[in-house]
Amino acid sequence: MTKKKLLLISANRYAVPYPVYPLGISYLESYLQKRLTGFEIRVFDFNLHAEEEFVACLNQFQPDYTGLSIRNVDDVSSMSREFFLTGYKEVIDLIRETIQTTLIIGGSAFSIFPKKLFSYFKPDYGIFGEGEAGLYRLLSSLQSGTPDYSIEGLVYQLNSEVVANPRKSYLRSPDLSFSDDLTLFYWEKSGMMNIQTKRGCPYACIYCTYPLIEGAHVRTLSSDKIIENLEELYFNKNIDYVFFTDSVFNINRKSNRELAEKMLRSEMNMKWGAYFSPHNINLEELKLFVRSGLTHIEFGTESLSDRTLKNYRKHFNVNEVVEVSDMCNEAKVYFAHFLILGGYGETEDTINEGFENSKRISNSVFFPYVGMRIYPGTKLHKLALAEGYVGVDDTLLEPVFYMASDIDYGSLKERADKTGKRWVFTDEDVVTFMNRLRERKRKGSLWHHLKK
Repeated sequence: MTKKKLLLISANRYAVPYPVYPLGISYLESYLQKRLTGFEIRVFDFNLHAEEEFVACLNQFQPDYTGLSIRNVDDVSSMSREFFLTGYKEVIDLIRETIQTTLIIGGSAFSIFPKKLFSYFKPDYGIFGEGEAGLYRLLSSLQSGTPDYSIEGLVYQLNSEVVANPRKSYLRSPDLSFSDDLTLFYWEKSGMMNIQTKRGCPYACIYCTYPLIEGAHVRTLSSDKIIENLEELYFNKNIDYVFFTDSVFNINRKSNRELAEKMLRSEMNMKWGAYFSPHNINLEELKLFVRSGLTHIEFGTESLSDRTLKNYRKHFNVNEVVEVSDMCNEAKVYFAHFLILGGYGETEDTINEGFENSKRISNSVFFPYVGMRIYPGTKLHKLALAEGYVGVDDTLLEPVFYMASDIDYGSLKERADKTGKRWVFTDEDVVTFMNRLRERKRKGSLWHHLKK
């Protein structure tokens, strides 16, 4: 029997400050390779290959099914407003012009705008949220000759209507393996590999899309499988730095300790970084993580004003931010705070309060975003609709930012500089600096080199 062919495409070409490993594609490929019989599966990554190579791949491979991952709609920066959908549309047009194939789209951007992007790109099918089980079921049903329209997360056309099936169940233990060509490229260009230890986010920040993409129910992944993945990278591919891409790493204290202790008992010298909340961690745990290899923490702090934190629906206060920063300095781990200036409820007083509170934090880097990107399905979208900031007919595909009124945005950089701290706004060119360090074979997160 002739094997059916599946091509999985990572169409992301955004590489600021460095190209990001297409982890979702690797999870998909690993899951399908283990379960999908009678298929030959290939991966094409636009960060590695040019457009002419893509056309050659389509003509040579002639996939029966093509899965396209759409990672970002835009760069989430009000200062640059780079919009990516036209680039993805060009890829889809190229597929349609070159071969006959069943096109299935997914990815984090599609999961935020499933119906709108289905109408925009006009694929045959889409899957929002985590895609492993849904794509497997869809391909299996298509092979049987009868598409299964009951699949959770499936998006499809029914007469003139676009339907998106609700999602209730999630994977507990996804498979993951790393291909040699992707690993070699991203290790050289970005100096790290990515992996998840959990999926889902239980928090209710007004702007955040993680609950839309991964769900609000937190699933802790198998620590034994994670250790196997880390050992594959460390012993077989000479990778010694990973970034855990969980929405928030320090959600489940028991599982985090278990993973750190297993890393300590292993024979690896794997270094790692992760996104953390300033909440739900103590010095003992932090020191354990450092012993297990933690070198860099990126805090989703968002504000250094208690009033603004409350408006953003964050689950901590400024004193906690200062305390965890002091703990990081005591534990000797690099840390940065990511902030949103001018978001919902922000005033001149709260911005000035934030700049003043930044002086209480030593040895850090602050990465501020100006304005708050409005996404459908978030609390911010509802608030913006109620205020008339956006209309019910606004698709929000092209970036719209909530910018609090009566803020002197033109003086933000000057005020930040006066704090004596290191502030890196999104329009600062850090790519050139980072590339120089990569050329010197520096690995891992490098933003600590930006500190004053």
